[in-house]
Amino acid sequence: MGAWFDQFAASMLGCMGGMVILYMQQTEIAHRMMTLATCSFGFALSFALGVLSSFDPYLSAATLTLTVFLATAVCRFYSVPPPASFFFIVAACLARTLPFDLTLTAERTGILLFGSMWACLLALGYSFIQSLFNKQTKVKSALHEAPQVLAISIESAVISLFVSGGYFLALLLEMDNPYWVPISTAAIMQGATFRAIWQRNVHRIAGTVIGMGIAWVIYSFSPGPWALAALILLLIFIIETLITRNYGLAVIFITPITVIFAETTIASSDPTQLLISRFFDIILGCLIGYLGGWILHHPRFSQLVSRLVNNP
Repeated sequence: MGAWFDQFAASMLGCMGGMVILYMQQTEIAHRMMTLATCSFGFALSFALGVLSSFDPYLSAATLTLTVFLATAVCRFYSVPPPASFFFIVAACLARTLPFDLTLTAERTGILLFGSMWACLLALGYSFIQSLFNKQTKVKSALHEAPQVLAISIESAVISLFVSGGYFLALLLEMDNPYWVPISTAAIMQGATFRAIWQRNVHRIAGTVIGMGIAWVIYSFSPGPWALAALILLLIFIIETLITRNYGLAVIFITPITVIFAETTIASSDPTQLLISRFFDIILGCLIGYLGGWILHHPRFSQLVSRLVNNP
């Protein structure tokens, strides 16, 4: 639709909102739609906070800290499966790449919500068709006890500090559109164990190198809106096919799709410069994520959390 109405840059916001369909679970229709509606609200809130605070680096980093903390804590409290808090963080980071304009805040957030509404409509149609052929899965309670809430809050605070700290460091280093740093940090720190974090780090860097090569090839041909729309369809199909099977392979295709989302105005820019600048951003984000994961899964930190949980 963005290509049809010559509003492709704005339509990328709708594409971001449409990513909410990744949170659809195989539960009863009412629970499924409530989950998607809640995630849509979370997308809009994460995005709006980023747009409203992007004019000041200190305020922007502070609101990103709040966003990452809330998204991580809520997703862990309700045991939201992967991608969990990741795309809430992506929406918050990409919002900070937009030029600050207070008058466009409602319009931009509304476009993102329209994308989420379209995803919810597709999910509802799919759910009704599915219900005609399959029995609905019962909803399982995902609530945690009070002691676990404290542990979740501490872990979420650590993750939020490292993600927003990476973003603030990138701002201080005056990196061009430093959204890749917090996104990479968040992706690395989602590992359930330190070994998983180390593997994600290696996969992320290797996959990003190859993925940036694909992005370089795409933009070297200066693709138009219709070509980019077709590439978005193809890339997201490949990502959804690979993400549960091999994270490293999925990252190869996640990288160019994220570039398309955030860099829709660079078609006439030098693709080689894009490749170099984004690569250094991601390396920095991965290193910060690795350090954060090392602290998060260090035995002394785990013992400290255990003492706080058992002796509130």
